[in-house]
Amino acid sequence: MTMNNLKDVYTDQLQDLYSACKQSLEATNALGRAAEDKELSEALIDGSNGIAKGMDVLKSICAKHDLDPEGEHCHGMEGLVKEAHKHVLEEDFGDSDARDAMIITQYQRMVHYALAGYGCVVAFANRLGENEDGAQLQEQLDHTYDGDRRMTEIATKGGVNADAA
Repeated sequence: MTMNNLKDVYTDQLQDLYSACKQSLEATNALGRAAEDKELSEALIDGSNGIAKGMDVLKSICAKHDLDPEGEHCHGMEGLVKEAHKHVLEEDFGDSDARDAMIITQYQRMVHYALAGYGCVVAFANRLGENEDGAQLQEQLDHTYDGDRRMTEIATKGGVNADAA
């Protein structure tokens, strides 16, 4: 597809973000199964639920624009998921607290990618006058920020980093 205008960029990025969410959902579920810290495990379950809700929103918006939500493959998230597998699921850890610290690291990298994606599509939707889309996407962006802040608190105020030290 030739990108001729902001609408083309917007629809491309909706599909790319859907792909990113789909890939990160599978990885987040795997990270959640690997987590030992109860608070971390619960946060990852909530993160998975949030990602799934975001996918539903993206699927609905894509349908409104006659798009197949699976029309793109996000290579950026693919790389982040590979990193999560390499550094958490395939790595040997002598200490579960160190693994939990690495889980937070890898999860937040995926979340930051999603933050960038949601931020862009919110801006595009608003510029295009797609106010309903923009509001729904902004809600997902806000939830994603909340999840990121929660992970930072688990790492810094919770016991994960202190226990890993």
